[in-house]
Amino acid sequence: MEKEFDYAVLMQNVREIAEKYEFLEFSYLGESVMGKGIPLLSLGKGEKQIFYIGAHHGAERITSAVLIKFVKEFCKILNAEAYIFGMNLEYILQTRTLRVIPMLNPDGVDISAIGVTSESLWHPRLVNMNGSNDFSKWQANARGVDLNHNYDAGFDEYKKIEASLGISGGCATRFSGEAPESEPETNALCNYLRFNNPSALMTLHSPGREIYYTSGEICPPRSNTAAAYLSWLTGYKRAKPCGAAAYGGLTDYCIQKLGIPAFTIECGKGKNPLPPSDAVPIYLEMRKALFIFASMF
Repeated sequence: MEKEFDYAVLMQNVREIAEKYEFLEFSYLGESVMGKGIPLLSLGKGEKQIFYIGAHHGAERITSAVLIKFVKEFCKILNAEAYIFGMNLEYILQTRTLRVIPMLNPDGVDISAIGVTSESLWHPRLVNMNGSNDFSKWQANARGVDLNHNYDAGFDEYKKIEASLGISGGCATRFSGEAPESEPETNALCNYLRFNNPSALMTLHSPGREIYYTSGEICPPRSNTAAAYLSWLTGYKRAKPCGAAAYGGLTDYCIQKLGIPAFTIECGKGKNPLPPSDAVPIYLEMRKALFIFASMF
């Protein structure tokens, strides 16, 4: 059985890949609330910037494992000067740069995967926000903010939904924070996106086997066609978010504020947290889509 993909396992994998392949650039997007570096992996030097984001939510850390599998295979094929799905990866990287942020929320991942010891200074506040010592379903960051509701896209509208759900402060999931980009994780990502002028973005969540590609009635050019193709590649169905899921997310932000095609892909099936053993079958479902997405925009 595969290891639980916590922050330590992520960083071990990142360092191994970076040491093995000189053409892979390893840096940090920024730091989490608890001071963990958020790794950023880059491939290529092309003008078009294609982004892949994983683990907005602590209990969805399997998305980090999937993205690391993708980076490993991409590097292996690129190094061998081989083709995959009819694509020459070296040629693709002449015009594109791939940016992979496998774990945007490292604090939330560790809170969910490992828990919080009673000796930790964070323990009393986290237990109060969570309501128990069982953190397995924790989704938020260390301040109890759900990062995928912390973007400047329908934030005020979501606040009304939040109030109707009885949420008034930090908790395990769905609290959007005091203001858009109030959290260091989302602020670092948005600053990086604004500076780098992305061409397209894919963010992985779990579970659901669905693809979201609109923000309300807004659908950027080519998004519908691209979503149909991604649906065909994965077997996942296209869907439109509703209720609380329709506001404040990264895909909404990219569509509304940056005007670029953006896709939320809900990977796998079951209930979070999905078991580590699901990483391989999910990757096999997503493999073609991950590779081909690099050439679609």
